Amino acid sequence: MTYNDEPELAGYVPTEGAPRRRRMRVVLRLVVIVGIACLVLPGVLTTMSVAAATAQEACNAWVAYEAPEATAASARFELFAAAGPGWECYTVGAFGGDRHVASLGLIPISPTLSPVPKSGKNA
Repeated sequence: MTYNDEPELAGYVPTEGAPRRRRMRVVLRLVVIVGIACLVLPGVLTTMSVAAATAQEACNAWVAYEAPEATAASARFELFAAAGPGWECYTVGAFGGDRHVASLGLIPISPTLSPVPKSGKNA
């Protein structure tokens, strides 16, 4: 079958599509990308928020155990730490400035620390 056999197709030249179709495709891709971002972003933000709160609580426990003279604790996420990327715990306000206390890892958990023996009560 050729174009000469069909009078409706005389002079028809196939193209990539109408300009409106190309614009519609771009708009549809943009809507899909924004939709996926709107689905993923709340999960990422919630995960970061929970990790920051857990790291701060774990850091408070470490500082109370390791440096009770410190006035505060600070948990910071560092990409290029000595132990690799993850949460790092520092004392704040201790003598000599901030001091590294512990590496908490990528997914911080509360430490299980043994009680510190009190002097004079070991019998």
